[in-house]
Amino acid sequence: MRIGLFFGSFNPIHIGHLVIADVMADQTDLGQVWFVVSPQNPFKSSKTLLHEFDRLKMVELAVADNYKFRASDVEFHMPKPSYTADTLAYLSDKHPEHEFVLIIGEDNLVHFHKWKNYQAILDNYGLYVYPRPQVDRSKIKVAHENIKYVESPMLDISATFIRDAIRNEHSVQYLLPENVADYIRFKKFYQ
Repeated sequence: MRIGLFFGSFNPIHIGHLVIADVMADQTDLGQVWFVVSPQNPFKSSKTLLHEFDRLKMVELAVADNYKFRASDVEFHMPKPSYTADTLAYLSDKHPEHEFVLIIGEDNLVHFHKWKNYQAILDNYGLYVYPRPQVDRSKIKVAHENIKYVESPMLDISATFIRDAIRNEHSVQYLLPENVADYIRFKKFYQ
């Protein structure tokens, strides 16, 4: 089976993530999309990050009703910070029956040439790229036959906006799956 790997902090997972994953699962040749919860992104600060197990739980809640989605904690068992190239190699070794593809936004493609072993990722796995607002495609320095652009809605929803809204006691009703919002309220996250 061909599996799309959607990496992220998911702090928290929101409907923007789910819409992108649904488009990838429905409109491409992917059999499943795995949400790979990253304990620590080498390009992001970790001071506002919830514990990895709490973020994994939110992803599990968000994807529970879709058989094409799966939450993955694979990076919890790897050296930190996590590098996508290492995770791809590990998953390929552990699951030789699957073919993996990396799902990324155009905003990440702009800086993709700075990623560890980016050329090996392109050559051995490939990228399914979804559009992002305010990205100038002329600034993208990477071109490769294994890069496939997938048209999808551009929902400019940020986890930072959601965390700030929760902290300021504003509604996030339509930004999060209901069970994720309930879990956040129950655990008093982001307050």
